[in-house]
Amino acid sequence: MIQLPSSLKVFRYSLFLFVFTACQNSATDQIVTRENIEATPQQVAGTENKEQPEGMVWIPGGIYTIGSEDKHAKRTEGPSYEVKVDGFWMDETEVTNAQFRKFVEATGYKTVAERPVDWEELKQMAPPGTLKPHDSLLAPGSMVFQPNPAANLHDISQWWAWVNGADWQHPYGPESNIDAKENHPVVHIAYEDAQAYARWAGKKLPTEAQWEVAARGGEGHQSFAWGDKLTPEGKYLANFYQGQFPDNNSAKDGFEKTAPVKSFAPNGFGLYDMIGNVWEWTSDWYRPDTHVKNKKDGLKGCVNPNGPSSSYDPQDPLVPKRVTKGGSFLCSDEYCSNYRPSARMATAYDSGQEHLGFRCVKN
Repeated sequence: MIQLPSSLKVFRYSLFLFVFTACQNSATDQIVTRENIEATPQQVAGTENKEQPEGMVWIPGGIYTIGSEDKHAKRTEGPSYEVKVDGFWMDETEVTNAQFRKFVEATGYKTVAERPVDWEELKQMAPPGTLKPHDSLLAPGSMVFQPNPAANLHDISQWWAWVNGADWQHPYGPESNIDAKENHPVVHIAYEDAQAYARWAGKKLPTEAQWEVAARGGEGHQSFAWGDKLTPEGKYLANFYQGQFPDNNSAKDGFEKTAPVKSFAPNGFGLYDMIGNVWEWTSDWYRPDTHVKNKKDGLKGCVNPNGPSSSYDPQDPLVPKRVTKGGSFLCSDEYCSNYRPSARMATAYDSGQEHLGFRCVKN
């Protein structure tokens, strides 16, 4: 898997500094059934009188299997192991442009993509002795997908570009807008932006374990959220990339870029678009060996796991990263086949991108 540059602030200084992550596939998966899942909130003592938060669905607590070792899995997705999570509420959709706008109007918040870059902060993530770039490279902006014919799939500058003025209200640059996209997921959202919204809403970001449990929908431990085939009977069940990547998207699923939320059927828990559409932030720091460590700890050590205490990506050790999940409209079987519940990406905390959003949880 080829990842985006770890920090978009670093990327704007050098468009040719890339991160390459080797991936290996493993063997068979375990299966988890509904037998280990606890009752719905209406069946749990003390919850029957609680009101369901608007726009959220209940994810029942229980013992679940997360991680993967099947033929589709990357090395950092395994091994699979059991976790126990308490029940929680989760947003039924990704946070939309309309919802994020209410937050901004109420608070005056400006996202990371709307602020100039702080050179003193950027220096901490650059190699020693790096010279300060021109002020134009420190202007507000974000990463935008610009499909062009590619000589190979190793040089992401062939299809990703830093665009000054790109942000959640201008997803493709300063001349674009979201006038007809109020019910699309908000994008160009950095981790601190998602955190700020969650705090304002009285919620928080999901842990990686919560997110994966929810994405599986209580349907067992399968390769994809809906079974063992990506397109069962030729049906597209999520928004991802079809055709030749990166410049010939056939859009057989009906969408070339983001789709309105609820464009596809919900999973077993009633959640929409957990797979595809946009990547989603979790609260966990990223490490490639998280699942290895958790497997060794056993179930007793994996009760409501909230990830490692610090970030480490051997491919890019200077930049703190969080785990993002779910894949996006750019995931392709030719390039980034991360449209699976176990798939995980290391994403720099300060990075907003055209295919990155979030949803929240509440205990």
